[in-house]
Amino acid sequence: MRKLHVKSYGCQMNVYDANRMTDLLTSDSSYVETGTLEEADLVILNTCHIREKAAEKVYSELGRIRQLKREATRAGRHLIVAVAGCVAQAEGEEIVRRAPVVDVVVGPQSYHRLPELLAQAEGGAKVVDTEFPIEDKFDHLAPASAATIHARGVTSFVTVQEGCDKFCTFCVVPYTRGAEASRPVAAIVAEVENLARAGVREVTLIGQNVNAYHGRAEDGSQATLGRLLKSLADVPGVLRLRYTTSHPRDVDEGLVAAHRDLAVLMPQLHLPVQSGSDRVLAAMNRRHTRAEYLDVVTRLRTVRPDIAFTSDFIVGFPGETEEDFIDTLRIVEDVGFAGAFSFKYSPRPGTPAADRGDQIADEVKRERLARLQERIDHHQRAFNRSCAGRKLEVLFEKPGRIAGQLVGRSAYLQPVQVMAPTSLISQIATVRISDVGSNSLFGELDRAEARDQALAGTGG
Repeated sequence: MRKLHVKSYGCQMNVYDANRMTDLLTSDSSYVETGTLEEADLVILNTCHIREKAAEKVYSELGRIRQLKREATRAGRHLIVAVAGCVAQAEGEEIVRRAPVVDVVVGPQSYHRLPELLAQAEGGAKVVDTEFPIEDKFDHLAPASAATIHARGVTSFVTVQEGCDKFCTFCVVPYTRGAEASRPVAAIVAEVENLARAGVREVTLIGQNVNAYHGRAEDGSQATLGRLLKSLADVPGVLRLRYTTSHPRDVDEGLVAAHRDLAVLMPQLHLPVQSGSDRVLAAMNRRHTRAEYLDVVTRLRTVRPDIAFTSDFIVGFPGETEEDFIDTLRIVEDVGFAGAFSFKYSPRPGTPAADRGDQIADEVKRERLARLQERIDHHQRAFNRSCAGRKLEVLFEKPGRIAGQLVGRSAYLQPVQVMAPTSLISQIATVRISDVGSNSLFGELDRAEARDQALAGTGG
């Protein structure tokens, strides 16, 4: 049996895509998955192009794989090497030119053609498939194909949308993932039903711009994300729903209503703002102002007062002044984010911002990033401390490092560690938070929950 090893970099979409490729290649017993690179007959590097020097990291990894391929050849094995993902889309044939060890280069739009591409590579061809499809990129994902998607735990990502039409001036996504496209509602519902039957209890809908979702409903109309969430809320076995990553411009009233009406939709939302300065937001082509972002926050808090927000920030965008940066610090204070990811601006080749002549010195970016991260950390610690003494609903996912301990997540995605029986894995239980660590919450099962578990354990 041939063995497959997939190494994935970057975002949740890449995690989902890696699983999708694995399921596709193992569903007909062509391959069996292995966690060991050295014993693989097929290696797929599923790459991300968002971070600086992403391509160079891929070439460095390919240098190591080149030696493995030589050893495999000497041992009489034919090792196939594929590069997938956004670096593949951006670099294309350049990857094969710079790294002849690579047999297949495949963009995110073409994963469904992997079996035929690999068959060509088995015959000795060098194959590059990075064309954006003219047809709907999700046409090949019919509802029946959901049966090939396998659960890998209590929680799962499900892609509902790909691509972006916003063209933020710092971002490569429109060039590597293409225009916005959405999966049909029926295909998504079928996949979620399959995952729920396999034991998944929490589903996170993902997309580069997930709340721009406009998939085809069964009546032929276009469904919004709010309408899709309502359909998924009725799937038996699904206890929690989330979605990421969102754009402030696409938070419509239907989505706000979903946060009000759907108990399974968690009160936590990742809503990137990137900057608190209107001048920088305009230069980024974000298409929203500071006031409009804060209005979205207010609308959601009005219908769901317990909602918590996380975000993304870029510091040192070309032309950013100290006053602009202070506006970013102010929006952190205004919202009180429960957490955020912050990054120094790094030029992405081919994007408009990379060609600007007013780039910010790296030492200035480092200093601003440190100041911003200090305020983000302050608010995250305050949010976590506010949970001490509270009762939170926790979905238990797996055993902890200590015997008798389980690890789960709160509605706010915080890791929670509790001494509890393994029978609670994949279930939600009420936990009283007794302590707050640097990265986790610690608690005890609610007395009623603990009593019920004790009775269940004794057959009482």
